[in-house]
Amino acid sequence: MTTNTNVQGIDVSHYQGSVNWAAVKNAGIGFAFAKATDGNTYADPQFQTNWADMKAAGLLRGAYHFYESNDDPVSQANNFIKAVGSLAVGDLPPVIDIEAYKGDFGGVPLAANVQTWLNIVEQALGRTPMIYTGPSFWNQYMNSSFSRYALWVAQYGVAQPKLPNGWNKWTFWQNSESGTVAGVSGSVDTDIFAGSMADLLALAAHK
Repeated sequence: MTTNTNVQGIDVSHYQGSVNWAAVKNAGIGFAFAKATDGNTYADPQFQTNWADMKAAGLLRGAYHFYESNDDPVSQANNFIKAVGSLAVGDLPPVIDIEAYKGDFGGVPLAANVQTWLNIVEQALGRTPMIYTGPSFWNQYMNSSFSRYALWVAQYGVAQPKLPNGWNKWTFWQNSESGTVAGVSGSVDTDIFAGSMADLLALAAHK
């Protein structure tokens, strides 16, 4: 699989500051994910601006939640749902970013709490969420029972990413945390979609 035919994207948070999304689009970027929330109560201060401006620039947009293993999964899901509001046809699936372990909430294993978050968000937003993770973290702390969810895998400096336990393919690949893209000051995470723009539009159109 070559990246020439695959759609290029980026993901951002408040760390990128104000983004010129029209310039990002003109640089050949087809999609972007923005951080919406983190843990029980934190909302990214740039999210609402990014969310509106990504769409205005003609990018396919997605939102992600940074999952805190020692916070209540129900509160975390509701925090994310409140920030995003609703998803329209043309928006990418909601994402849970699971990459840090600080202990289990309520004495419940991490995998069970993550499943609770996924169930609540899917019910509320009407879309099957995706999972963002790295293979080494996932294989240490999670299990192989999440294959119904599309995978957004993070691994840098490799020709192809390693797949975490439970998946036989990736949907998105975060291939760098130090990319340079017009419209973004400083470095930015870059991503590849495993397919064409037509495939990506089909993913975004699914309700």
